[in-house]
Amino acid sequence: MRHIVASSILLSSMFFPVVANASPSSDDVTAPTPNLRISTGVIAPSLTDRIAIDIPEGMSKSFLSVDNPVGLSLTVDTNGQPQNIKVVKSSNPYWDARVVDAVRKAHFRPGTVDNTPTPIDMNLTVLVAH
Repeated sequence: MRHIVASSILLSSMFFPVVANASPSSDDVTAPTPNLRISTGVIAPSLTDRIAIDIPEGMSKSFLSVDNPVGLSLTVDTNGQPQNIKVVKSSNPYWDARVVDAVRKAHFRPGTVDNTPTPIDMNLTVLVAH
């Protein structure tokens, strides 16, 4: 019986190196990577018309400074309507409110992925100028 136990211990130690070499580590550079599909059919949303902001009567044009950008963050839905409009770069509260109102009324061509309209988050800079 001693011979059987000794041979079992010897044989089991021979298999350990094989098992260790059979499973690659997770940081192995040669490990195969899964195939990922990268879409080339992505089209960003775009404005269909210019955004116009009317200056109220009686307001001096000097109140409107030249090249006054307002930065917005928004989502364009599948129908081309802007949603969740937030000011991320303020000009001044008066013009920020006017720009947000004008963008809310604007219409966009919706963004698409593989020719399917998709809601897309975007940043928009509106330059307030006269």
